[in-house]
Amino acid sequence: MPVIDKLFAKIPLLNTPDQPIIRPTQDVVPIADIVDDIVLYKDGGAALVLETSSLNFGLLSEREQEAVIAAFAALINSLSFAVQITVRTQRKNIGSYLAYLDGKIEEMKNPKLKTLMINYKTFISDTIRKRNVLGKRFFMVIPFSPLELGFSKGMIPGVKQQVILPYTEDYILKKVKTTLYPKRDHLIRQCARLGLRATQMRRNELIHLYYDIYNPDVEAVREQPEAKEPIE
Repeated sequence: MPVIDKLFAKIPLLNTPDQPIIRPTQDVVPIADIVDDIVLYKDGGAALVLETSSLNFGLLSEREQEAVIAAFAALINSLSFAVQITVRTQRKNIGSYLAYLDGKIEEMKNPKLKTLMINYKTFISDTIRKRNVLGKRFFMVIPFSPLELGFSKGMIPGVKQQVILPYTEDYILKKVKTTLYPKRDHLIRQCARLGLRATQMRRNELIHLYYDIYNPDVEAVREQPEAKEPIE
């Protein structure tokens, strides 16, 4: 064997045969289960997700804006725990809404109302074609660290993370609820001072949310015509 071939044979990366990487999706997703509206992670951690309403700050008067800023500052200063604020932005797909309008147009007997509905549908279609119409959802995530459960085998350096939970599900849920529920109630009260409505997401809502995140709608994310001016 030539010397150069011997050198390349000693390099693992260059000596590895081309084989497809096969790995189940469950190994990539860190979520183990969703129980009692709480997201449980494979490492023993957890999270509680609140969805909040929005506030159009630009439409408020100067005095109202100052009040909102003061209330938000009070919320931040009152926090003694970690909170993740997430804004999810998606391009609106109104294909089903346009189909709904088509059905209503066919049902209308009054010609004037029918003409108005046709003009309305045309306006919506032109607006979507020329601009990006975005939908926004706002979330507040309260995490629970697995370190709060105590020492486990999964925390030893070099030990591979297990697929199963490091402790029993009942034990984890009991600790999580005791820790996160007071934080949840505190955030809900502080959001109410801002004029926002914060509600804990239920199990079915969380399943749909995470499914949409890991499986984005093709129609919603497909390439659209170049937008001129995005709608704020």
